Amino acid sequence: MPAPRFHTLALLGALTISALTTTPAQAGKTLDAIKQRGTIQCGVSTGVAGFSLPDSQGKWSGFDADFCRALAAAVLGDANKVNFVPLNSQQRFSAIQSGEVDLLARNTTWTLNRDASLGLSFTGVTYYDGQGFLVPKKLKVTSAKQLKNAEICVQSGTTNEKNLADYFRAQNVKVKPVVFEGFEASFKAFFSGRCQAYTTDISGLAGVRNKETKNPDDYVILPEVISKEPLGPAVRRGDDEWFAIVRWVAFALIEAEEYGITQANVERIKAESQDPSIGRLLGSSEDTGKLLGLNRDWAARAIKAVGNYGEIFARNVGPDSVLKLPRGLNNLWNKGGILFAPPVR
Repeated sequence: MPAPRFHTLALLGALTISALTTTPAQAGKTLDAIKQRGTIQCGVSTGVAGFSLPDSQGKWSGFDADFCRALAAAVLGDANKVNFVPLNSQQRFSAIQSGEVDLLARNTTWTLNRDASLGLSFTGVTYYDGQGFLVPKKLKVTSAKQLKNAEICVQSGTTNEKNLADYFRAQNVKVKPVVFEGFEASFKAFFSGRCQAYTTDISGLAGVRNKETKNPDDYVILPEVISKEPLGPAVRRGDDEWFAIVRWVAFALIEAEEYGITQANVERIKAESQDPSIGRLLGSSEDTGKLLGLNRDWAARAIKAVGNYGEIFARNVGPDSVLKLPRGLNNLWNKGGILFAPPVR
C-alpha cells in the first residue's frame, strides 16, 4: 500500500532541509597548499602603473600588488610572503586554470564569458573603471566621434579590443584598429606616432600619460567612457574556502575605511573601541576568522600591512600617485560612490 501523499511530501521536505543544513561548503586545497608553500602565488600584470609595476630592484607596487600583500598578511601573517607572477593578457587565464597562480589580481575585467566559461570566479569588484581614448592635444580632437578613419592602437586579447569595434560600429564611424600583443608595445607605438589615438581603461590611459611622457599636458583623455570595466581578483572555480577568503579580505579593507580604521591607528582602535562592529572586524570581540579558516585578527593584519581601501587608492592611483585620478565611482557609498561591502558579521 503506497504511503499517503502528505507523508511523502513531508519526508521529501525533511530530506531537503537536512541536505541544505548539513552539506558542508565545497572546500578545495588552495589554502592548505599556500600554508605548506609559505607564500601566495599572485598573478599580476607585466607592468601597469598604479596597479602592478616592478621597480629597478624588482619590488612591486600598485593597487593590485597591495591587495596581494593584504591577502598574505591575513592568511600567512606576513605581507611579504607573496610571489608576484607577471602575466600578459594571453597568459593570465591559463595561469590560474593550471594552478600556476592562486589568484589573478591583474586589472582584469569581470565579464559573463570569463566568469562562466573559463573555470574561474571573480570574487568582487575592487576598482570600477571604463574604457576611453588618449589623443595628442595638437590634433585638436575633442570627441571620439571625430576619429573617423583614424588608426587606434589597442592591445589584443583584452576587452578593450572588442569594445573598440563595438563602439565605432554602433556610431557608424570607421576606424582602423592597430593591434599589439603587449600592453607596453601598444602604448609605445602610439607615443611614437604609429596611431592617432590609443585606447585602454581610463586608469591605464592616465598611467601611461603621466609616466611615459615628458609633458603629460601634450595628451588629452577624451570625454567618452565607452564601457563598464569592473576590475577585481579572480580565483579558480571549485574552491569555496579560498574564494571566500579573497572576497572578504577585500570587503574588510572597504569596511575599515568606512569605520575610519587606518594603517596607523588599527592597533589602538582594536584595543580601545567598544563598537561591536569594529570588534567583529578586528577580532577583539568576536572571532570571524574561524569562519574563513583564518586567525581571529585576519582583517587587522591586512589593514596593518597596507592600510584601508582609501589609503591603497590614494597612494597608487589617487591624488598621492602619478595617476592623480579622482575617487569617482570608487568612493564609499555614503560619500557619493558605489563602493559597498557587506557587513563583517
